[in-house]
Amino acid sequence: MEEKGISRAVIKRLPRYYRYLGELLEDGVERISSGELSERMKVTASQIRQDLNNFGGFGQQGYGYNVRYLYSEIGKILGLDRVHNMIFVGAGNLGQALANYAAFERSGFKTVGIFDVNPVLKGISVRGIEIRMADELPEFIKEHHVEIAALTLPKAKAVEMAEILVDNGVKAIWNFAHTDLNLKLPKDVIVENVHLSESLMRLSYNLTRYEAEHPKNN
Repeated sequence: MEEKGISRAVIKRLPRYYRYLGELLEDGVERISSGELSERMKVTASQIRQDLNNFGGFGQQGYGYNVRYLYSEIGKILGLDRVHNMIFVGAGNLGQALANYAAFERSGFKTVGIFDVNPVLKGISVRGIEIRMADELPEFIKEHHVEIAALTLPKAKAVEMAEILVDNGVKAIWNFAHTDLNLKLPKDVIVENVHLSESLMRLSYNLTRYEAEHPKNN
């Protein structure tokens, strides 16, 4: 979902700005120019200024950007100034690995539940959270005000499970199943499809192109 008048490309770059600004804060940097930020991020200075001007600019001519202030403001734009209750549906290797990733909570994404249909997994603890069975989802979603559900289950079960989540009030789905759920759910449901294989294929393409341009000497 896009803000009115702001392109998807700009919105896609915001988390990257946030990450780089966080690294600058850790390094003790207090202010930075668009040129200096450009060198770090490999994005043109004019692109940075154009992107940030969509939200008010934030910079001062001759001074640059106050790193802490800009980090805070981009965090607000991304909705990271509040806690989002999140669940994982699918407690296989990927689901458990993601649920174990504590950095999500530092950004305001609080894992409150983990679910699966396999009774063998029931009661297993992942970072202090016991895996529950999927038939408990409707009551749990309402009791814990769940906003986001991460789907880490096979493609064959993804649509059915997504419909159950949406019917019980979940409005945002982080989808790792190998299918584009936004084509199958109501338009007011926010879906972020993550295809790990596509990322790997892009890496393969770039590697193949590099090897073609830099042939090894026999």
